[in-house]
Amino acid sequence: QVQLVESGGGLVQAGNSLRLSCAASGRTGRIYTIAWFRQAPGKQREFVATITWSGSNTYYGDSAKGRFTISRDNAKNTVHLQMNSLKPEDTATYYCAADQRIGVVGALSSLEYDYWGQGTQVTVSS
Repeated sequence: QVQLVESGGGLVQAGNSLRLSCAASGRTGRIYTIAWFRQAPGKQREFVATITWSGSNTYYGDSAKGRFTISRDNAKNTVHLQMNSLKPEDTATYYCAADQRIGVVGALSSLEYDYWGQGTQVTVSS
């Protein structure tokens, strides 16, 4: 099993930044990619960004391009999501997820991921 724990959410004003973290533990050798998704009330879960566990490849959803950066801290088994220029429409619960499938990067459907964290709330005020 793989355990994922998100942290770093909070309340910020529009235009400011937040850095989310996803700490992985357990059988991390099973992980091929880690992704961030988000879900706002009444909406479907939306793909944000993904990174291979090696840190060599990244892929971003349209909502993240140019403002968010995903990165990997190899020493701490942690993936970060740096979010800049936040907007009220970025308000959501942010989840990290792990995919075990070797060679697959940028899977957009939440159904394709094997392990999930509990989520961290991000609220952006206008």
